[in-house]
Order: sequence, then C-alpha cells, then structure tokens
Amino acid sequence: MQLQDSKLAGIGKISWEDEDTDFDHQKSQSQEFADLLDEAGSASVKEGSIVSGRVVRFTDDSVIVDIGHKSEGEIPKSEFYLADGSFGVSEGDMVEVYLDSFEDNEGEMVLSRERAEMFRAWDRISDAYEKSEIVEGRVIARVKGGLSVDIGVKAFLPGSQVDLRPVRNLDKLIGNKLSFKIIKFNKKRGNIVLSRRVLLEQDREKLRSETLSHLKENAVLKGIVKNITDYGAFIDLGGIDGLLHITDMSWGRINHPSQMFEVGQEIEVKVLSYDESRQRVSLGYKQLQNDPWLTVGERYQVNARVKGTVVSLTDYGAFVEMEQGVEGLIHISEMSWSKRIKHPSKVVQVGDEVEVVILAIDTENRRISLGMKQIEPNPW
Repeated sequence: MQLQDSKLAGIGKISWEDEDTDFDHQKSQSQEFADLLDEAGSASVKEGSIVSGRVVRFTDDSVIVDIGHKSEGEIPKSEFYLADGSFGVSEGDMVEVYLDSFEDNEGEMVLSRERAEMFRAWDRISDAYEKSEIVEGRVIARVKGGLSVDIGVKAFLPGSQVDLRPVRNLDKLIGNKLSFKIIKFNKKRGNIVLSRRVLLEQDREKLRSETLSHLKENAVLKGIVKNITDYGAFIDLGGIDGLLHITDMSWGRINHPSQMFEVGQEIEVKVLSYDESRQRVSLGYKQLQNDPWLTVGERYQVNARVKGTVVSLTDYGAFVEMEQGVEGLIHISEMSWSKRIKHPSKVVQVGDEVEVVILAIDTENRRISLGMKQIEPNPW
C-alpha cells in the first residue's frame, strides 16, 4: 500500500520550472509571428510611397488614419479642407496618403494628405502632357512675365500664351477657371509651362474653315468688332477678319469709326468683296440700310426751301446735311447777293442750322446745289 502511494505521488509531482519555460517559449513564438505579420505588411507598404488608409477618428487638430500598420498616423486637419472651405473627409472614409516614415524621432508614423495629392497631380499632368490632353486650372496670381495657374500643382502661363492678341490687363483673369495645353513639362525641376493661345488657335482654325465654306460676295454675316482704326474697323467673322472701311459704315458723314462701333460689339455686315488668294475681305454696314439717294427725287424738289446742318467748310463753300446720308453744297457765290465773301466761315460755322433753297438735283452723281441768298429777295 505504501509502495502504491509512492508511485502515485511520483506521477502527480509537477515541475513548475519546466512549465514556465514552455509558456515563455510559446509567448516568444506568438510575438515572433506578430512581428512577421507586421514585417509582411510593411513589405507591401514602403516609405516614400502613396498608400490607402481608413479614417478612424478625429482629434481637435488631426485626422487619425490607419494604413494597416501596427501604429496609426496623424495628419493635420488643414490638409483635408477643400477649395470651397468645406471639410472633405468623414470617419470611415478611405483616403490616399503619402507615407513619409514609419517612425519619426518620437516613434510616430508620418503621413501626408497634401503630398499624396501633389504626387497624384504630377502623375496626371505627366500623362496629360504625353497624350497632348487639355487640362483645366484656375488663375491664382500675377507673376513676372505672365500668370500663375493652379492645375493641381502650380504652373506658369506666359503673357504671350494667354490669348491670340496681347492682353494689357492680365489681372482681370485672376480667379478665372480656364482650359490649357501643356507645352513644357519637367518633373525633376518642377517646371510646367501652359498655353491657352494654342487652344484658341485650334478653335479659330475650325471656325475659319466653317466661315470660308459660306464666304462669298453679298453674303450677310455676323461678326465681332475686333479692332478700330482711323480708317475703319476689323471684324472677326469667325476665324477670318474683314475690313469695314469708314466710308462703308454709314450713308451719312462720320468723323471716326468709334462714333458708331466699339470693340467687342456684335454686328451684322455684308461681304462687298472677297479676294481668296490674298485672304482679304471687304465689308459693308451701310449696305444693309436703305440708300437715301435712291428716293431723293421723291422727297426734294428744285426751288423748295429746306433746313439742314452745316457739317463741313471748304474754301469754295459749305456742305449742309439735309438728312443722314444726303448732303448739299452751298457754293460761296450763293451765300450773299451783295457781299463779296472771301471764305464761307465769314457767314456760317460747322454745326449751324441754316435754311436754304434747292437750286439743282443730280441724283446720278449724288449732288445737290443749294443757295442761301435765295432765301432773301434779289435786290438787283
């Protein structure tokens, strides 16, 4: 009986030192396994790359993002505000961030939303440049030689590439969202040069082809006043310019084209002539109005008294506008019965309203002879 008890006692005896050793060994294996998992995750997520993460919570100043590593990263809230001022992320959202470092000097992960967006923007811009695609951007500032444009990153728009013609006031474009073509791109130097003019030239060429298809004499077209000179106005017909000479603006007398038109005004004109070889187009505006000389004989008769305004003086007489487009000449010899007049300015001035008698009408040559002295009885 004692022998049997001793055997049982021997069987039930436990070595706690062995048990501790086994537990420590298992614990070490579990830690090694966890470390291996972290290393495996870290191997697929590298420093200096863009990674996806989930927004897990917010603090007063930061957004906490989990990228699947053993620790989470903090990103300033300021990096998540949109252009309109709204906050652009919610808890649970998946976001792309730039992994700068797994651990900084304080052992914290360093992430950046802004750098991720910047690198993605560079990739998009590089792709657009290689494929000659159009990019959109907002003009943000006036800089030396041109404008600064935000297309995801800052780019330079030279003043010569803003429009088809030089733009005197570049400041008026600040804040505008426009389309551009990338004409120079150097990622290493961070250099991007844009052109808006290239796109405008392409559009103009398309319009030109369309305009030329129906450009012919006597055609009536709409155009925009592009430029005004002393002798006329240049009209953009859509890819091709035409000249509206001052003499074809009005049946009446005008001293300068700016009396009738202003730059940017849309008008309707008639094609008077088109030289296809020289690409020259002559336009008329008055030709779309009734020619007052065609019915002069119906409204005026010889010996009739009429009133008009003195519009011009010469050494030999004064021109009087009877209505818009119809003028008559008072010869210096028809101004007085008794006085010898050396110059018409001794009797009338430009702007004076006078009463005259119609002496003769020559509709073929568009001439009307007028007399002032005939208003009074002939003393002789």
